[in-house]
Amino acid sequence: MPRQLLNGDEAVALAALHAGVSLGTGYPGTPSTEILETLDHLGGRAQWSPNEKVALEVGLGVAFAGGRALVTMKHVGLNVAADPLFTATYTDVDGGLVIVSADDPGMASSQNEQDNRHYARAAVAPMLEPCDSQEAYDFTLVAFELSERWKIPVILRLTTRVCHSKTLVEAHAKVAAPTAPVFNRNVPSRVMIPAYAKPAHGRLRVKMVEIAAWNETSGLNRLIPGVGEAGQRLGIVSSGIAAVHAQEAAPEASHLVIGMTWPLPLDTIRQFAAGVDRLLVIEEGDPMLLDSLRAAGITAEGKAEMYRFGELNVPRLRRILAGDTSPEAVPPKGKPPELCQGCSHRDVFEVLRDMDCIVSGDIGCYTLGVLPPFSAMDTCVCMGASIGVGLGMRHTLPPEQARRVVSVIGDSTFVHSGITGLAEMVYNPPETGHVVVILDNGTTAMTGQQENPSTGRSLNHDPTGKIDFEALGRAMGIKNVHSLNRFTDGHLLGDLLKELLAKPETSLVVVRQPCVLAAPKIRFYEKAAMEKMSHACAAMPAE
Repeated sequence: MPRQLLNGDEAVALAALHAGVSLGTGYPGTPSTEILETLDHLGGRAQWSPNEKVALEVGLGVAFAGGRALVTMKHVGLNVAADPLFTATYTDVDGGLVIVSADDPGMASSQNEQDNRHYARAAVAPMLEPCDSQEAYDFTLVAFELSERWKIPVILRLTTRVCHSKTLVEAHAKVAAPTAPVFNRNVPSRVMIPAYAKPAHGRLRVKMVEIAAWNETSGLNRLIPGVGEAGQRLGIVSSGIAAVHAQEAAPEASHLVIGMTWPLPLDTIRQFAAGVDRLLVIEEGDPMLLDSLRAAGITAEGKAEMYRFGELNVPRLRRILAGDTSPEAVPPKGKPPELCQGCSHRDVFEVLRDMDCIVSGDIGCYTLGVLPPFSAMDTCVCMGASIGVGLGMRHTLPPEQARRVVSVIGDSTFVHSGITGLAEMVYNPPETGHVVVILDNGTTAMTGQQENPSTGRSLNHDPTGKIDFEALGRAMGIKNVHSLNRFTDGHLLGDLLKELLAKPETSLVVVRQPCVLAAPKIRFYEKAAMEKMSHACAAMPAE
């Protein structure tokens, strides 16, 4: 097959297509978003889920039915999916289940830089870490093989640079086709009540011992001999993109690149360590690999604490090798982020600012409301937290301050994690009431204008079911439900908020106006849907 220039996300999607994946599920989040978009573009079956927990549960169902499933998310999304993950590893899956965690060292577009390698150890799941697009393709195929051989979910950990950097990929000429999906009843391995979960946990630990032994000779871990005495003096153990930087920064050293980072090939590492005078562990983020080696009795050095933060690169690697802990040069300032100049919801934050509201904010474009000239956001923690945090402040602050608290959330984020916040507001209403504002721009704008359950369009933009926020709010028992079109009656927002903030009642306000960048596409999708419907009607036989 001809080689292709692909980024890591595209390579994973291509491998999933070649592996015959029955369904790809996930929630859009940089740097993972392009995986499912590419899979759909290539002709595979992919869909966006309301959140990562649901995506993993759907993927688990696919695997229980004997199909191959790919579940994608960014690193913080695995927090949302952790509930099913920790029990899914106890179960036996018939089809391959591969979970992609796209980590974001340096927080290019995230609220933290957590290291999801910890999840592999905590949830007891095998983890593979590719260095480039070719390995992203190869390891995806290996992950499905591992999953099906040991009937266990496998985590494929990517990072921003692997996701978005392009390298040449040579696809495999032949990939083993999946077996036909079929449901085989296996209650003790699928119904995790304590009586079945206790022996399942024992079986899981046996699986990991077997996988660890397999990893020693798997071929996923590459030994790159050093040059002469330099190769004997220094040996570097690394994984992922850090291994690429390490090889460039220290080309004469000996390198052991770990492809399966959990469970570790400790015998292979121990043998490598015995052949060098100094063993250095190079890894982005937390010293997880270093700590594991030391716990196994392998003497090794790690990077200084200052290099725990942000992405590694070749200059930083050279500083680590030299033991340089002097202050690093401050990177040049880029253009500060801001709400788009044409954003239809900019003036919402002007209203909130001018009313001196205490704004409990959320993840998405609207997080930028914290910046000047608006400076109209006081908290932002995680998807959906705006409602719960706002309620907590309402319960605690003195009445005159509590009545200023407003929760602001975007449409996609609301579907992701905000609905349970409304349930909390109805079930435990503060004495002063509360006001939730959904800013609906008709798309998942921050990650590149993907669809979500409130747009009425699926991942490939075909018409599908649509959540009605106002009807949902009324059905849940919210006392005051209002909707505004930003361009026609948005000028009423200020007076409406003053009225609702004065009431000791629960309130929901939906402010609608399409994202100006997505609006032309939305009109195109709607026109295409109408034409498709017209053609279908014309093709129907006359009565």
